[in-house]
Amino acid sequence: MYSKEQLEKALMLMGKKLELKKSSHIILVVCGGSSLIISELLSRVTKDVDVVAVGNADKKGVLSFRKSSPLPEIVLKAACEVAHDLGMNEEWLNSGPGDIMKEGLPEGFIQRANQRIYGRKLTVYFLGRYDQVHLKLFAAADQGPGRHVDDLLALNPAEEEIKEASAWALKHDSSEGFRCVLKDMLRKLGYESIAE
Repeated sequence: MYSKEQLEKALMLMGKKLELKKSSHIILVVCGGSSLIISELLSRVTKDVDVVAVGNADKKGVLSFRKSSPLPEIVLKAACEVAHDLGMNEEWLNSGPGDIMKEGLPEGFIQRANQRIYGRKLTVYFLGRYDQVHLKLFAAADQGPGRHVDDLLALNPAEEEIKEASAWALKHDSSEGFRCVLKDMLRKLGYESIAE
């Protein structure tokens, strides 16, 4: 498990490795525990850095995003070297959440994100609180009780945020089974009016 300091050290080292490899500029969008920790929304440890999207800036600086899987080969190599150098798990950089990009992140996410620059070749956008509420609500309904519910409750979302996050989650999974699980979870968390 990694602390904020360990995560920042790993990302800074990865930025340096990308410079040494003469990489093009890499833009990553990060969600989950590492984003909550680095943005100081929660104080805890995490097992990895969840990359949800990879960005690209055109000549005018306009950003576009694609799902994180697969990560660029140069990023995978740099992350593997960082794992070796710092004694970290080789899967410390995780592209698993990338499937969220099929339907996209909440509109305006990049304006709410916490931007960090790690050297000249790596920029990381850590999703903001509002967007984390959306992803944590979806993950909690999708995967059941555990750290996602704990994180969601720690973010102390307002009813309106839960309502918006629920509508967003249903765009990602509109199945009747997911809808039932989501409604049941909302009731258990005290959001009965939204569950109806």
